[in-house]
Amino acid sequence: MSSPTKGQWSAHALPGATFAMHVTPRARSISLTQTPEGTFKASVTAPPEDGRATAAVAELLAHALGVAKTRLTLLQGATSRRKLFRLDE
Repeated sequence: MSSPTKGQWSAHALPGATFAMHVTPRARSISLTQTPEGTFKASVTAPPEDGRATAAVAELLAHALGVAKTRLTLLQGATSRRKLFRLDE
């Protein structure tokens, strides 16, 4: 799957919802998919340096949800491939 369209997953954009992510930095292309278990897999082209990959994932997730990226809070995984985001009101 390629990059999701804006608001493609807006049905998931409920205040307080959490999003467990598995991130692949330095990928060839940007993509976002959801596993049957509910975990999201994100591939971003940004390197995992100085928080660039995390910022790219937040931007990608916000785009797919159709919300501002400032509404997403990183709860866990600032330096890990596994991240947990929460959607604030």
